[in-house]
Amino acid sequence: MAAEDLEWERSKISNQDMNLLKKLGFTKKENALRFPKEESYPSPPIEYRVSFLDHLICGLSPPIHEFLRGLLFVYGLQLHQLRPNSILHVSIFITLCECLLGVQPNWALWKRIFCVRRNGSHNAAYNIGGIVICVCSDVEYFDVKFPDSVQGWRKKWLYVREESSNSVEDNITPFDGGAKILRRRSWDAEATEDEKLATEALMTRIHELQNTRGKELLGIQITAYFLRIRVQPLQARKNPLWMYAGEEDVDRLSKDLPVKDLEKLIRKVSSLSKKDTIPSYCRITPYSGTNPLPEPLMKEFIRLENLVEANKRAGALARKLEKSEKARRTHQEYELECPEGDELIDALSLLEIHGDEARDGLDDAEAGLSKLFSYFFPKKEEPNTFTALAKCFNVTEDLGLKLRQEGLKIGVEGTIALIADSQQDVDWTKVGDIKEMETKKWQSLIRAAKPPSKPILAFLGCKPTPAPSASKPEVK
Repeated sequence: MAAEDLEWERSKISNQDMNLLKKLGFTKKENALRFPKEESYPSPPIEYRVSFLDHLICGLSPPIHEFLRGLLFVYGLQLHQLRPNSILHVSIFITLCECLLGVQPNWALWKRIFCVRRNGSHNAAYNIGGIVICVCSDVEYFDVKFPDSVQGWRKKWLYVREESSNSVEDNITPFDGGAKILRRRSWDAEATEDEKLATEALMTRIHELQNTRGKELLGIQITAYFLRIRVQPLQARKNPLWMYAGEEDVDRLSKDLPVKDLEKLIRKVSSLSKKDTIPSYCRITPYSGTNPLPEPLMKEFIRLENLVEANKRAGALARKLEKSEKARRTHQEYELECPEGDELIDALSLLEIHGDEARDGLDDAEAGLSKLFSYFFPKKEEPNTFTALAKCFNVTEDLGLKLRQEGLKIGVEGTIALIADSQQDVDWTKVGDIKEMETKKWQSLIRAAKPPSKPILAFLGCKPTPAPSASKPEVK
């Protein structure tokens, strides 16, 4: 039996737990949950996924919110591989976006705040709850006050209904307890410059929410808010939380909880003890049906929605390519599963090959043009970019012909200078006839000029010497 299988045992959900779920409203919808019977290893029915009691308490509820679906797809994870604290992080993020920022949760803002890490050492890593979602080290974020120790949550597993979608990336991967958690490049994905620019106002607002004197917002207040209003952030809802309509809201799971039950629930998902005071309200009034979004923020929301849609379109292909990627890895952690004969990856491979050839060709072309530049443009400074360098050679005149003409001009001038230096009377109309010149003087001048071509010397009847004199021959 694989090590991953040994983590599972018979579910320990008690009658008390089932009564709690009923009180919280999870059993109100028929067949939303199913409980294991005697099995010691999960065997979910078709259209069900494996989850945990603490997942539900931390904000999860079927049908599952599209943001969590997308997150699981991009990171290549199954639902049971997320710890309850990670589920709570996503719940708080969605509540923050919808109730306090007035925007839909979006991938660009998420990447600026969170990252994904393995839970456990390299030699001993969990599969159940093997992934930890954490705040990036350089980001100032809310102190969520997670429980100091979460024990036994892995033993209380159950099945939640998955509503299938026509889109692969919107479906949660069917349960596979033996599937290893493989690191993806997407775990380290950072926001692009355009995404940073688009979300800068939101990051500034988050900072203000944390640091406005007398109105400092705490992570535990956000948690307490969604537990109090009885709307699960990680449920696919009919309305965003900024449209929350109070007791008559269509997305509420249950009626208001008694104060003692609510406080007990908040302590269960936090590090607050019985001596600590439970926050009764947020110091900032959340957006809702009675506190609607201001008009400028609604316009900003529409602009961000357009960005999100653009990101979805741009990211759709990236996700499909990542899904299809073959094992072309430098490290085992980056290995991905991929069906053989994948047409998409075959096309991608051809594009990559041609791209490499094109890049190599450009490098060679740049090196060649750089060497030629000083010959063609001796008085100009060589450009720094390949594009500018290529434009210098992309002119209407024939640069090769121009260079040859310059060379011929220099050669003619040199020849005339040599002949003039010989003090001979030359009939320039017959300058092409070597017989009209005094052969000895001509040969002497040629030796002094050190022509490199042996055929020329042979034609002139000269024998090259090992070390010809560099001095000018005496002219008699």
